[in-house]
Amino acid sequence: MTTTESLKTQVVHSEWFKSLAKYEKPDLKKALGQVADTLIPYFALWALMVYMVHHHFSLLLLAPLLVLSAGLLVRVFIIMHDCGHGSFFASHKANRLLGQFCSLLVFTPYFEWRHHHAAHHAAAGDLDRRGMGDVYTMTVEEFKAAPKRKQIGYRLYRNPFMLFIIGPPLLFLIMQRTYDKGATTLEKRSVISTNIGIAIMVALGSWAFGLKTYLLIQLPIIIMAAMVGVWMFYLQHQYEKVYWAPHHEWDPIRAALEGSSYFSLPPILQWFSGNIGLHHIHHLRSRIANYNLQKCFDEVPELQNVEPLTLKTSFKCMRLNLWDESELKLVSFKVLKHSNKLRME
Repeated sequence: MTTTESLKTQVVHSEWFKSLAKYEKPDLKKALGQVADTLIPYFALWALMVYMVHHHFSLLLLAPLLVLSAGLLVRVFIIMHDCGHGSFFASHKANRLLGQFCSLLVFTPYFEWRHHHAAHHAAAGDLDRRGMGDVYTMTVEEFKAAPKRKQIGYRLYRNPFMLFIIGPPLLFLIMQRTYDKGATTLEKRSVISTNIGIAIMVALGSWAFGLKTYLLIQLPIIIMAAMVGVWMFYLQHQYEKVYWAPHHEWDPIRAALEGSSYFSLPPILQWFSGNIGLHHIHHLRSRIANYNLQKCFDEVPELQNVEPLTLKTSFKCMRLNLWDESELKLVSFKVLKHSNKLRME
């Protein structure tokens, strides 16, 4: 038995790990409460903003309501996310129906997203299985060996302006309107039906409120929510001491506890983000619904032995671009200049 297998066996058979099963039980009251405190205010804000636009209120007064709505849409995405894991309700059918409804609000094809996200969970932290459902990351040596065109493309891709400003709207508004080359029939239908649903939603919104009013409200909300969502997803696996390993050494337990962050947020931001900052717990036991994550964290001391990211420290993660296999950490592009300088000396 290897050291990795021994560690995995030790954790899986520990009492604290076994105790996590009780947090996986869906709670109908909590689930319905979350649906109510998310969707009701979201649609109420929409109605209020439509009224304000039609009565020529200042855009300065509209702006905070757009921001608040974007925060609620992030929470809608988390509900969809939990439905995709089958954790939000006990009923498979209820998860599917609510998940598909929420996916329409966030412009995301449910079944295709669910497939990509499952692949992400199965391979997070595995250097040999990168590229699906994650933020693509090259190693230092891969980058050095890559042709110039690929290096330039990767630098553009990892540029914060592209990753967090340009990329999110492109992903949610355009890229998710098409399916992958190897998509299954279910995934293709998911993309097509989502596109039809979005078209119907836009048509109904334009008919009821006017196209200009609909776009004035919808576009800022989906764009801001997309930016926040991509930023949160980035921080979940892109920090300096994150765990990565080649497949023959890869340990799913370490990938969860050391390769998934604990993003400690102020209570109000944690509410809007649906506790997804407790990401190390989510990757350890993905069937724990978001409304049970904080309780799980509070009651299991072993899950508290992780160094948290904070709002302040999270911004330092933007400069991390490459995995250094010799140092076992994420580094910035500056390491390339340093290595080139050493070679010249």
